[in-house]
Amino acid sequence: MRCVIARFPFELTKSGVVQSMKGIKAEPVTGESVTIGRRHYPVKQVGQVITGQDRRDFSAAEVLRAMERLGFTCRTLPAAEPVRVEDAFQRASALLGTPAAV
Repeated sequence: MRCVIARFPFELTKSGVVQSMKGIKAEPVTGESVTIGRRHYPVKQVGQVITGQDRRDFSAAEVLRAMERLGFTCRTLPAAEPVRVEDAFQRASALLGTPAAV
């Protein structure tokens, strides 16, 4: 499959990606990840290995898109749920035992 990562074209195959990642120790996952075999790799680590580029040269979204098209399972970060300021203030007031002035 042809894909473009950081403005450079790459011809990727699922088996080629698996072969490239063979023997590579997975770094701790703190964001988006790709499951290759039984391991979860950070997207940026996979992108660096398969393209040979510096991680700053491409976005995680570019690699995620390519890995999903190849059929790999990808995980993204769940969206953060907004916290209402009034609710946080009321909980803090309740903990301190002071009346909440709203």
